[in-house]
Amino acid sequence: MGTLTTASRFPDPDAAYVALIDAHRGLSEAESADVNARLVLILANHVGDLGVLREAIALARSAQSAGKT
Repeated sequence: MGTLTTASRFPDPDAAYVALIDAHRGLSEAESADVNARLVLILANHVGDLGVLREAIALARSAQSAGKT
């Protein structure tokens, strides 16, 4: 089982961010949500480690709930 890496591994993190933003440009909210869902499934399959996936889900959910007050 692997361990979730949260530090950026991109040589140019800003370019990665722009690529993610550009993927949604011109899409409706529903289309954007569909792209996000497909992207999550594609990347989860690429990771291929259920333990890492569960760790990432927990981190994402805790960050979501931390933002709600």
